[in-house]
Amino acid sequence: MSIRIFKYLSVYLSVGIILISLVVGGPWVFVAPLYVFGLIPLLELVLPASDTNMSKAEEELAKKDRAYDVLVWTIVPLQLAIMFFFLNRIGDNTLTWWEIAGMIFTFGISCAVLGINVAHELGHRATWYEQTLSKILLSTSLYLHFFIEHNRGHHKNVSTDQDPASSKYGETIYAFFIRTVRDSWLSAWHIETERLKKLNKSFWSFDNEMLMYQFIQGGMVAAIGIIWGWKVMLLYVTAATVGFLLLETVNYIEHYGLRRKMIDGAYYEKVMPIHSWNSNHAIGRIMLFELTRHSDHHYMASRKYQVLRHFDDSPQMPTGYPGMMVLAFFPPLWFNVMHGQIQKYKATSLGGALA
Repeated sequence: MSIRIFKYLSVYLSVGIILISLVVGGPWVFVAPLYVFGLIPLLELVLPASDTNMSKAEEELAKKDRAYDVLVWTIVPLQLAIMFFFLNRIGDNTLTWWEIAGMIFTFGISCAVLGINVAHELGHRATWYEQTLSKILLSTSLYLHFFIEHNRGHHKNVSTDQDPASSKYGETIYAFFIRTVRDSWLSAWHIETERLKKLNKSFWSFDNEMLMYQFIQGGMVAAIGIIWGWKVMLLYVTAATVGFLLLETVNYIEHYGLRRKMIDGAYYEKVMPIHSWNSNHAIGRIMLFELTRHSDHHYMASRKYQVLRHFDDSPQMPTGYPGMMVLAFFPPLWFNVMHGQIQKYKATSLGGALA
């Protein structure tokens, strides 16, 4: 096992902080939000980014090291445990409204960082059991359709107007939320319907994954209502919504203002590293299992997180993902910073991917 993996063990710090926020209560409910969206952005503003890549030999060793796989697998039971603690804790009648709000935000962070983010990594794997683990994680955020839309829609249409998850130049995050949540869900239905047609399968069958996902998620919500009561059920749905909106916030910042060129009015150019915003800031990279090296992920989606690379020609964010996510919620500031980045990138010979 390579010593490189030890830096990723810091994800367990996030797990511990989330559990403290949920279990202890009181002012501690805000520890996780302040850690993710306060301390980390501040540190990434002052700490240098690293564009160092592994050598070919190091890459080959890292690809074969199963410890990297085991690490992401362990997130599945941890996320389920966090969900269990949340459901048992949030119904406590002694909690104040601000404690409830803090716990909802904390579990939402867990759904995004541990749930959907790791589900994203596992969903790109080829094995049936890792894809199953991906779906289990997505179910905790009630966002199972992401498995279909992301893998078979987003990666195909990224950085085009056909992709609901690629934000447009000048689009606020609030307008983006409405468009991406609605259209991604509808796109997943369309993709699955077309797949069934090609296989000559009935829409009303167990072969329809989207249909099954609705039953699974509806059953989960109903079961929570029966076991923990309607109040806990509603608070869980609220927290899951926070989780998938944080995911969509990541989508918003990853491709903002980037568009692939149409070739001869017939098809789009190949997805390249220039079609995703990249960030090499170390803390966000490690916490999100290298999701922030997004340019390489879209260039070659099968590459595992531990071997994702930096490309000199990919557009770079001025800070890490957590800080950019906070900035996105203040559109005037976001436009000022990102439009400045776009103009600087346009001034180079590589800026043809920008709006």
